[in-house]
Amino acid sequence: MENCVLDAGPVISTQPSHGAVQPYMIFPRPEWAALRANVPQSLGEGDIASLRGRNEPVSLEDISEIYLPLSRLLNLHVMATRSLNHMVKSAFMGAPLVTMPFVIGIAGSVGVGKSTFARLLQAVLSRWPDHPNVALVTTDGFLHSTRVLKQRDLMHRKGFPESYDLRQMISFLAALKAGERNLKVPVYSHEAYDIVPDRYQVIDQPDILIFEGLNVLQTVSEQPFMASDFFDFSIYLDAETDVIEDWYVQRFLLLQQTAFRKPTSYFHHCADLSRPEAERMARDIWHRINLPNLRQNILPTRERARVVMHKSPSHAVDTVWMRQI
Repeated sequence: MENCVLDAGPVISTQPSHGAVQPYMIFPRPEWAALRANVPQSLGEGDIASLRGRNEPVSLEDISEIYLPLSRLLNLHVMATRSLNHMVKSAFMGAPLVTMPFVIGIAGSVGVGKSTFARLLQAVLSRWPDHPNVALVTTDGFLHSTRVLKQRDLMHRKGFPESYDLRQMISFLAALKAGERNLKVPVYSHEAYDIVPDRYQVIDQPDILIFEGLNVLQTVSEQPFMASDFFDFSIYLDAETDVIEDWYVQRFLLLQQTAFRKPTSYFHHCADLSRPEAERMARDIWHRINLPNLRQNILPTRERARVVMHKSPSHAVDTVWMRQI
């Protein structure tokens, strides 16, 4: 396999250096697709249409060649983790087996397609008979409210680590892993651009929890634990930085013609901008907020992921890096 450089980050290579073992195995898309083995196709066109993002094309080929091999890998990890837990609990401690949720963290930049990826992965994993109950939680629900962000002068830092209630996030993950039931996660509204008062998503001991967000792999925290301490597996969605910027702008322009036109939208004031004005605003937001957050807080965590999935400008995953050490 050839040397590969991920954009704006350290060199990741599988070439041996003086006998050293390199951290990643690199799979071009056809090689990764072959690892699907005999896993059956589990989603149809109707399923994909209801799960894909507004400007993120996803095909049956993507499910077959990317998601099904990944679901096979994750299923093996789930089964191995359950087996290990059973051995430790019963053989060593003499305690009854308690199945804990298997937690998958998904990280990546704003605009890279994390939400669509997470929804599709949830749908594919829930088709496996060994773990049909797959929940999805986004870190948006752990953002501080707009009121708090304004009090702390952090509205221009929304999405940065300090804009989240990390204590609440860690408490949720700790309770989840402790087997607590009916855990409440605050609901975030993208339309209102704020936490919805008195609305919650209830998480009740799923087989698998997908935890998706910008900074879920971060290592700096005032808390004694980090979110990634509770992960059994982690995935980073990657693409070239200029490509992600273009995706972000395209999504902003689409929302300007749709969701922003609702009077209740936080960005309703953008609805009547001309296309050049809207594009300038989108690129300004990207360069003032999203790009610095990507460079300072998100991209540096990429090499902590178990799997890095690199996307081409067409949104299709073209290469998969799988950590081997």
